[in-house]
Amino acid sequence: MPRPVASLPALLLLLVSAAALAQPYPARAVKIIVPFGAGGPADVYARFIGQRLQEPLGQPFVVENRPGGGSIVGSDAVAKSTPDGYTLLMMSNTHTVNETLIPKKPFELMRDLAPITGVNYSDLLMVVHPSVPAGNLREFIALAKAQPKSLNYASSGPGTPYHMAGELFKAMAGVEIEHVPYKGSDGARVGILGGQVQMMFDAITTMAPQVRAGKVKAMGTTGKVRSAVLPDVPTVSEAGVAGYEAVIWLGLMAPAGTPRPILERLNSEVNRITSLPDVKDAWAKQGAVPMGMTLDQFDRFLREDIVKWSSVVKRSGAKVD
Repeated sequence: MPRPVASLPALLLLLVSAAALAQPYPARAVKIIVPFGAGGPADVYARFIGQRLQEPLGQPFVVENRPGGGSIVGSDAVAKSTPDGYTLLMMSNTHTVNETLIPKKPFELMRDLAPITGVNYSDLLMVVHPSVPAGNLREFIALAKAQPKSLNYASSGPGTPYHMAGELFKAMAGVEIEHVPYKGSDGARVGILGGQVQMMFDAITTMAPQVRAGKVKAMGTTGKVRSAVLPDVPTVSEAGVAGYEAVIWLGLMAPAGTPRPILERLNSEVNRITSLPDVKDAWAKQGAVPMGMTLDQFDRFLREDIVKWSSVVKRSGAKVD
């Protein structure tokens, strides 16, 4: 009997893999696509990692912001890119949330993208505009219960950690607050600082300076313990919503089919960078903690996070309009 002929896509994938391994990686510039707007944690840390990768790997790492669709536009572009290691994705728990929140996407995370490593995680910070007549979290909850649906909160879009933190807060605190999605975290910050929205959950790495400057009031941080960045601010759990916890984490992925030696090289270099004492110290001052994982560890982490957020999405009743 004649041997079965491999499908054309499979043959092309084999040819791409063979070509990628035929020369040292990388042989030209590498693009890191950030599927969010400029100024947020994903953008900031993608640029940091990209700059640090240039010297050991000998090629430029260029960051391109491609926001839209709650991270779907930029992520789909990476998923459909040639799997040769020259197009990478800076992703977050937005992606694991969206596996449940937005099931009808043009890609599936664990089918169409390959894990590289986790980058870092940080607590979120719940803040309100100074005009809100609440000095602490319990007062804010009382205000929200007294005026259902009269208060609103900003997020950087559906499925983002800021959105899900807000929905989880609503469910656990028993309040009705309207969600106002922006196209990116930068726009959401402009909204809270300008008073167009009353409340926001944001990464502590980007919002802590605004608290110190008195431009917003801190209601609580979202970790299990108080953050060293703002030690006088209680956690949301201790301030009035027992058991509440939410973080934002960042990671790197590549198109599925990227040769494993390339994934391992990137994994090794990124983990080396995030374990450097000066990086750990700088990030600690910002409130970020390196994640450093093997390829297989990050794969398991992603799959477990998808299950975790599936439960949260269903519990909160969050939907994409």
